[in-house]
Amino acid sequence: MTKHRFGIRLCFAVILGTALAVPAALAQEEEPSPKPGKPIHAGEVLSGELNTLRVRDIKKAGKRIATYQLTSEPRRLPPPNGLCNLETGPETFQLVPANDAQAAQLRPFVGKEISVKVDEVACAQEAGQMSEAVVTKWSVVTKH
Repeated sequence: MTKHRFGIRLCFAVILGTALAVPAALAQEEEPSPKPGKPIHAGEVLSGELNTLRVRDIKKAGKRIATYQLTSEPRRLPPPNGLCNLETGPETFQLVPANDAQAAQLRPFVGKEISVKVDEVACAQEAGQMSEAVVTKWSVVTKH
């Protein structure tokens, strides 16, 4: 009922599949678990690339507010925030300008590397926060 060639082809396919699958399975080594980033405390400098976010304020009838995001290396926050329910700590920090002067200070640095002195930082907890952590009090550090 079945041809002799069918059995040979099936055997060849099984051997070929096994020969290709075994090295791939052996090549997959278990990756070491990522280490938490170094801690960041009040007064320390946070460096990274600055991006702008489009956020609308729910409290002010959907008015657009200036919000910025700093992408950096993973950092641990001081207790009780710790790692913000992440393995390595937050990598994205939302900078919230307190006034128009602070927003104007950040505008020229969008898309560039920037350093910010952090005075107050916490994990993101509200729905409108797009970053892993929120920096509410900060100041730009200029390089001399």
